[in-house]
Amino acid sequence: MPKKNVEVAICYDFDGTLSPGNMQEYDFFNALGGSAKNFWAESREIAKDNNADPILAYMMLMIDRAATGKAKTTRQAFHDYGKGIALYKGVEAWFDAINAYGKTLGLTVNHYIVSSGIKEMIESTSIGSKFKKIYACSFIYDQNDVAKWPAVAVNYTTKTQFIFRINKGIEDDNDHTTINKFIPRETRPVPFSRMIYIGDGSTDIPCMRLIKDLGGTSIAVYPPRTSQKKQEAQHLIDDNRVNFISQADYTEGARLDCIFRATLERIAAENKLLAF
Repeated sequence: MPKKNVEVAICYDFDGTLSPGNMQEYDFFNALGGSAKNFWAESREIAKDNNADPILAYMMLMIDRAATGKAKTTRQAFHDYGKGIALYKGVEAWFDAINAYGKTLGLTVNHYIVSSGIKEMIESTSIGSKFKKIYACSFIYDQNDVAKWPAVAVNYTTKTQFIFRINKGIEDDNDHTTINKFIPRETRPVPFSRMIYIGDGSTDIPCMRLIKDLGGTSIAVYPPRTSQKKQEAQHLIDDNRVNFISQADYTEGARLDCIFRATLERIAAENKLLAF
């Protein structure tokens, strides 16, 4: 029998997917001073020298640099930095438009972030309220509301655990018991076939491949008018890691919009076929 309440999950990376650059490269680096290039080079060196996770290395460096410079790492400061993050063309209108189209097909579309960026920054962007859940890096704060230690670090492999959380309907980041319990696939709230993952780079590959291989849809985006990035995205098609590639143009009628709408139509049709 077809399901009456058909939930679809769209999972987004953030940096390079919804936004043209790394979120730290906007107001945080402006306050910090110095170049983004030097910051990321130092972060990679720390990770290499200490055999450390690159995400933990950059989070530590943000705290260390802020302690000796003008940038702040309070919860409020991160929210303030997030307000200055640029978004790709069409992103701000995207979510309401996709929700409305899904509704015409009998689908409930929910949006999720699965990102190695900073959660507090994403929350305060103009689209922060559009997501059912934001899975991203976050900090533990001291009594003065200053970041002192990473609370959650999301790297390219840990991203996949959040895909399973969505699949099983487990939204609590700290729930490490239920997530490991056996739940028959047919009883899970959001089957992989009703999941769409959209990302831009190597940190997204495990999620892209996971969702594609389990019957969902994976999409790689690249900045408009960048032949090198388009070629890199094409390699993901050639290597059978994604279903589609597209410019990161979210305006109505653009290639990306058409791919999403066709995918929602497929999901609705598959649900309808359950009646036969």
